[in-house]
Amino acid sequence: MKDIIDNTVEFVKQKLEGAEAGHDWFHIERVWKLSKKIAQDEDCNQDVVELSALLHDIADPKFHNGDETLALMVSREFLEGENTPEDIIEQVLFVIKNISFKNRGEAPKDLPVELKIVQDADRIDAIGAIGVGRTFNFGGFKNNPMYHPDIKPQLNMSKDEYKKSNGTTINHFYEKLLLLKDLMNTEKGKEIAQERHDFMLKFLDQFYKEWNVE
Repeated sequence: MKDIIDNTVEFVKQKLEGAEAGHDWFHIERVWKLSKKIAQDEDCNQDVVELSALLHDIADPKFHNGDETLALMVSREFLEGENTPEDIIEQVLFVIKNISFKNRGEAPKDLPVELKIVQDADRIDAIGAIGVGRTFNFGGFKNNPMYHPDIKPQLNMSKDEYKKSNGTTINHFYEKLLLLKDLMNTEKGKEIAQERHDFMLKFLDQFYKEWNVE
């Protein structure tokens, strides 16, 4: 499977060339590395973990008019072209379909360990210093306000409300990022997430001090 994984790396690099900086090849590379790190402590199919990590954002719906089927189609076509075993393809597509935060209410309750690993890795890359940078980058990409004291976070949004939300970048911390620590599946994921969560709390405290010119 090493050749398939190597070819997947090159495929993803080419496919995501010029992508928004929070969802580019470097995001994929970090999630891939984090997935391998978490997988060391789990009994899992390493090939499924690595391929899922590499392909999980190959066609993020945010950048394709909300189309949640495109990533599955692109991934299947690529993996079939690499003569990947069908059972591996099915497991990878399952991870891609169920990994996202907005779909958490629709995901099956009994998740395979491979999904748990890649989901933790993807969520970890959304928090901490990298998470702060990605959040402000994406907020600027959408031309959202950085912060507005009169616009409050929208908690417990439905999937459709979340997809359509154009709130402030700071509100996104409360609507998603600060919730991720408690959604970790694995012990290693929880350990890494705690440090990054604490960093975000310090960042927000400093942000408000500077905003209010204290």
